[in-house]
Amino acid sequence: MSRAAEPKAAARRAARARRRAAHDPDRAARAAARLLEELRPHAGAVIAGYMPIRTEADPLSAMAAMAREATLCVPVIQGEGLPLIFREWHPGCAMIDGPFGALVPAEGAFVEPDVLIVPLLAFDRLGARLGYGGGFYDRTLAALRARRPVLAIGFAYAGQEAGTLPTEPTDQPLDRIVTEEGVLRFG
Repeated sequence: MSRAAEPKAAARRAARARRRAAHDPDRAARAAARLLEELRPHAGAVIAGYMPIRTEADPLSAMAAMAREATLCVPVIQGEGLPLIFREWHPGCAMIDGPFGALVPAEGAFVEPDVLIVPLLAFDRLGARLGYGGGFYDRTLAALRARRPVLAIGFAYAGQEAGTLPTEPTDQPLDRIVTEEGVLRFG
């Protein structure tokens, strides 16, 4: 177990409570509008969104608005310890249950994203992200970034901001964080 494991577990507990408190349809709509503004310059790119679970900020309206301008995809979990793969998605496509309660497209091509909208439990002003602890996005971003530049946009409620988060060398930083209150840019 790493030295950051217990501080991260404590940070996750606090983050879940903050996200539950911040979860609100009006906030979600404002956040999605800001996200769409960040995505518009990436028309023609392959953009990975996600199917929201629990109280995650919902990117679906921004994704649907980009459907004619970009190739959209969502993550598919291959297995524990493996990076994510991404299957094409479009509004109204047939979906099936995937791991952890997230829906995945029933069929479609697998593609490699240029831009990733990344869900999270917490973020800080240094671009650190705290996820659920499976390491899926960290492994995926590391593998993609080893091949070429990709843009990682954390998507959250402003209330999910934490002080400085505990990090490890394997944690991949975000390039931007979009909330209903604004956009933080890093690097």
